[in-house]
Amino acid sequence: MSPDEWQAHVTTEAALAMGRWLESRGRLDRPIASLTRRDLECMASNAISRFIVLASERRTAAPDAEERSVLDLLLMG
Repeated sequence: MSPDEWQAHVTTEAALAMGRWLESRGRLDRPIASLTRRDLECMASNAISRFIVLASERRTAAPDAEERSVLDLLLMG
């Protein structure tokens, strides 16, 4: 998977994590403007957690040293 394909994959996975969180709390009929700061923080936490898992997996399987270095900076920076 190229870096661009991986970025698109990670973005999709983060969006899915946010969607799962929204579905788990119910009340999907409410407008997004009604979300509280805590709601937004929970969504962000889920998306970040998913990114960390995917980036860790990608770092282990990264095809070249440059990409591993970039992922090291993102994960440990």
